[in-house]
Order: sequence, then structure tokens, then C-alpha cells
Amino acid sequence: MSLDYKIIVGLEIHVQLATKTKMFCGCELAYGHAPNTRVCPVCIGMPGALPVLNKAAVEFGILTGLALNCDIARFTKWDRKSYYYPDLPKNYQISQYDLPITENGYLDILLDDGTTKKIRIRRAHLEEDAGKNVHTFGNYSGVDLNRSCTPLLEIVTEPDMNSPAEVRLAAQELQRIVRYLGVSEADMQKGHMRFEPNVNLHITRGGQVFKTPITEVKNLNSFRAIERSIAYEVNRQLDEFLTTGKTMQMGNKSTYGWDDVNQQTVLQREKEEAHDYRYFPDPDLVPVVVSDQWLEEIKARLCELPLAIQKRFVGDYGLSDYDAQVLTGEKATGVLFDAAVRCGGDPKRVCNLLTQTGLKLANERQTTVDALGVSPEHLAVLAKMTDEGQISATSAAVIFEEMTRSGGDPAQIAEAKNLIQKSDTGEIEALVEQVLAENAQAVQDAKDNPKKAKKALGFLTGQVIQKSKGQANPKLVSQVLNQRLASLP
Repeated sequence: MSLDYKIIVGLEIHVQLATKTKMFCGCELAYGHAPNTRVCPVCIGMPGALPVLNKAAVEFGILTGLALNCDIARFTKWDRKSYYYPDLPKNYQISQYDLPITENGYLDILLDDGTTKKIRIRRAHLEEDAGKNVHTFGNYSGVDLNRSCTPLLEIVTEPDMNSPAEVRLAAQELQRIVRYLGVSEADMQKGHMRFEPNVNLHITRGGQVFKTPITEVKNLNSFRAIERSIAYEVNRQLDEFLTTGKTMQMGNKSTYGWDDVNQQTVLQREKEEAHDYRYFPDPDLVPVVVSDQWLEEIKARLCELPLAIQKRFVGDYGLSDYDAQVLTGEKATGVLFDAAVRCGGDPKRVCNLLTQTGLKLANERQTTVDALGVSPEHLAVLAKMTDEGQISATSAAVIFEEMTRSGGDPAQIAEAKNLIQKSDTGEIEALVEQVLAENAQAVQDAKDNPKKAKKALGFLTGQVIQKSKGQANPKLVSQVLNQRLASLP
């Protein structure tokens, strides 16, 4: 009996917002401090402590919603989501239930085949984070509440993704967007973005469609974990269906964790439904009313988004999709590239300097390309010098690195380091004559042996450049050498 299946995945993404203080109190929002040193009566849930809303968090939520093409709620409220867990001292989380701040949007992702796919956004709502349980004390656990009350934006997509790769692409695009907007650092190693895919299969067998129970894989913090956990879940659910015949109608939604060591998902618990959380409006917080003026002020902070910039780099500058994606991985890198091209640098040459030399140096120094300190004007000059044959590509990398140290002018650095290529035709002709006289066999191969001609020509070119101590212009050497060989009997 034939069996076919379709992968169905929706994503829940928790984005930590880059505000200076927490969601409902004035505690500093900081990472890496000693446990329970960034807390107050509000965020540790002391009786009678009243929350005060962080306006910047609301604005960040609206700004993200606008970037995701969402409808912005003009009236929204706060709800208590009740559940017990040791790191939730109030026994409820302040969230949004039926009136989220944004809803009904979409996200475009660029697939590997060059086509664009639309991923619908169901909603994006604001809420506070819980604390953190610490299990490193031996036979007991501790609770660190520094993270309690951290502002989160939870983005919920529709189940529009049909492969692990599509989910990874959506996650990467969301990371780029929130970074471009400046609403989150989106550092997954610090928990700034946590992904929770909801996975099931639609299996066709004997003309019928069977839907496996949905599983939610919790708290993934790397793109590799996203892809691998979904791939594992697909195989696990398929095996379970073939063994038991279990479908969505026969089992509740369940949550799984990802065991990165053993590369498998692990059952945690049966998933609660909305009514289990006993949502009700928070009586300590007033609703938020978004006026026309306030919304327009937030709209004015929108920037050109990464996928649009990536497509512009391909269309306007002739870059490959890969190079354009690398350049737009960090907003500042794309801005630097764009500015250097506007200063007269050739797009492909500037791209090569940034992606091959700039990114290498940035990775070595554990920083970003823009933080290396190379100005767009100097980058454009360096690109022009390379294209005009004043310096070699190898020398350009040396000059780029020196520019990051001194901030100096590339032409002055090239002069100081004796990296300017010689373009004196007479001098190169003399070197060519000398090399031809010293390498009779290579000359004969270059002229008369088609199988060895290319190798011989490369050898002769290298000898000329070597005699010039690396300063001869390779293009001019090749031109003079070919002319001279053609003139030989």
C-alpha cells in the first residue's frame, strides 16, 4: 500500500527585547550577573507589589509587527496566564491572550531555489519571562530570578513550513529582522531568541489523510538544532504512526525537549490547552491605547529590511544571492558595503574585500566588520586601486588589515609597504626577455605543445613576477608575454 506524507510546521519564537529595564519594573536588564542581584519586589512576586508598564517594550513590539506586515491593535490589554513552576514566583505570567498587540501578518523567506515563500504570522504578543532554575548544586536546585520580568515578544506563525530547511530559513530571517530594527540583540547563546517548532505529519495512505499528533519541541537556541530536531521528529512520528496508527484525534499535543548529545527528542509532558491556564485580565495594568500620532512615530523608525536589501544588492549590483545574503547578515556590514559602492567602489570588488578579508579579520578578533574601523571612502579607494592594477588582490588584503589598525589612507599604506605594482612597459619587457632567454623549454611548450601550453605560460608569468619581486602588474605581464611569444618564429 502506497504511503506519502507532508511535513507541517509552525513556529513559536520568543524574542527578548533590548530595553534598558524589565517589562514591568525598573530593574536593569542585564546578562551574566550573580544570581538574584537584578531583582526587586515586583519581579520576584512580592505580595502587593504593583507592575508598571515599560513603554519602550510596547513600541518595540509594534515596530516588529509593522516589519512583519501585521495589523496593529489600537486597544490591547494584559492577561494573567496562571501556572505553577518554581521560577515563576507569582504563579502567573503577565501576557496577552485574546487581544494581542499585533496579528495577521506575514514573513517572506528566500528558498534555496531562488523563489520566495510567504509564511503567515498569526500573532505577536508581549509578555514577561520567567526566572531560571539552576541544577548545578548537587542534590538540590536553585532559582535565579534575574531573568524574571524580562520583556519578551512571542511571535506565532501559521503552520506554513514544510521542511526543516524552510523552518531554519524563517528563523534566520526573523533574527535578521529584529536585529535590523534594533529591537533585540537576538544572541541565541544568551537566550535572546528561543524557537519552538510545532511539528506533525499529514500522511496519505489508501486514499485517506491521517494527521499525527502535534509535538512542540521546546527552547531551541541554534539553527542547527532547529533543523535536526524537526528531521528527527518527522522520522519518529512516521515510525510511531506505522507502529500504532496513532492520529491527532487519539492523542493530545505534547512537548518534547531536544537532546543535543544524543541527537533525539525526548518527551517532557502532555501539552496544556488554553483553558488550563485560566486566563483573565490583569487588574493591576491599564489597557494600552495606540493613537494615530503614536503609531506614526513608531512607523517612522522602520528601516529597509534585510531581504529587501539582499534583493536590491542582487538586482542593482549584480551580486549572487549567496554574497548578498552574507553582506546583509549584519545590518552594519550591508550599510558599509552600500556606502562604499556609492563612493565609487566596484560592487563585486568591495564585496570580495568585505566577505573574504573583512569577515575573516572580524571573526579572528571576535567583533563585527564595521567595528574594524574601515571607512566606506577608504574601502572604495582600495577597491579602485585593485581594479586598476595598482595593487594585487593579495596586497589589497594586506592593506585592508593595516587600515583596520591605523585607519590610514590605502594609497599611502601601499606606498609605505612598497606594494604598488609596476606598470612600466619597458621594464616589464626587459624582464620578459630575460625570462624567455632563461627558460627555453617552457618557451617551446608555450608555443608548440597544446597540452603543456597553459602550464608553461603560467610558469613564465610567475617567473617574471618573481623577478620583479612581486611588483609587476600581472595583467600587463600576461599581455607583454603573449605578444612576445606570438612574435617568436
